[in-house]
Amino acid sequence: MLRKTVLATLLASSALALAIATPAAATKAGRAREAIAAAEAKIHSAETVGAGATAPHNTAEARAALAIAKEDLATGHKDAAIQDAIRASALADTAIGLSQQHKDAAIDSAREAQQASADAARDQVAAAQQQTVAAQQHASDASARADTAQQSAAASAADATAARNAAALAAAQTPPAPQVETVTTTTEQAAPVHHSVRTRTIRHSRRSRVMRHTTTALSAGPSSETTTTTKVTPQ
Repeated sequence: MLRKTVLATLLASSALALAIATPAAATKAGRAREAIAAAEAKIHSAETVGAGATAPHNTAEARAALAIAKEDLATGHKDAAIQDAIRASALADTAIGLSQQHKDAAIDSAREAQQASADAARDQVAAAQQQTVAAQQHASDASARADTAQQSAAASAADATAARNAAALAAAQTPPAPQVETVTTTTEQAAPVHHSVRTRTIRHSRRSRVMRHTTTALSAGPSSETTTTTKVTPQ
């Protein structure tokens, strides 16, 4: 919209300049008034687009030249009025151009900043997505490890159950151990008693005398005999 306004103003100024240069103009005074009007229109357009802030020096010079042109026309200096009006128009055009350049640069800078912000936002989104994927992968790995641990525990429990069942089955199929009965018999026997008799004769000159000496030997005591009988009874 701003460029269209500036372009329309420039076209209008060019048309006025051509009108001033044509022989159709009645007098120099008329051409001077038309030039001043064109300069005023350009200065107004420059101020509308913000040239007073972006190109204050050129805008001020354009206003000064327009004032001189009006003064020249008022004092009868028609040719000077025309030249000053044309100069005011040129200064206004410069101010408009500078303002437009400033606005274009500002727009480009804003676009670049917007693009940079968009790129940064995309990078942040991509990083967040990568973190999400990594977290999901980590959770998946943890779940897989948990499943593996559960399967291992279940397998261990199954092995233990199978071992218990096998032991119970083996115990059921194994015959019971035979009963062993041991009988011990002790027999006491009396020891024999041995008697020995020894006779000794003593002779004297006048008479003789016979003396008998008896010795009895006894055993130390009764003897015993132990008999052990083992009886195995299968179940």
